[in-house]
Amino acid sequence: MKLAEALQERADINRNIEQLRNRLNNNVLVQEGEKPAEEPEKLKQELDASMERLAYLITRINQTNCETKVDGQTLTELIAKKDVLSLKIRVYKEIVGTGSQTSYRVRSAEIKIKSAISVAEWQAEIDKMAKELRLLDNKLQQSNWNTDLIE
Repeated sequence: MKLAEALQERADINRNIEQLRNRLNNNVLVQEGEKPAEEPEKLKQELDASMERLAYLITRINQTNCETKVDGQTLTELIAKKDVLSLKIRVYKEIVGTGSQTSYRVRSAEIKIKSAISVAEWQAEIDKMAKELRLLDNKLQQSNWNTDLIE
């Protein structure tokens, strides 16, 4: 199994667990004398099996990410770099949004508000980081499809 396939299966299992959780919540209480639409014990067994498979996949994915190197860095290091870069872009975009706001004065006696940053420079840096993020994501995706999951 390729790493990318394991990642897809992990996502599918997470969605399935959420659905099973909802189905269980909808079937644990019934009016006296009625039966639930689905058997909670059967749903619980499905949930437990999904959780067990998820734990296996997470372990294998993490081990593969720690041992696989691309351009001298482990996949774990590249993922951390991608996560931090994504966070930095989000924070910078918020700051640029705030710095871009303009305030209009109704009278000349009112306080004038202006940006303390160069919005254009910050935006240029965001654009540069966004490109870096796209290239990093492409590298990770390619690696995921070329790397066998460590069993």
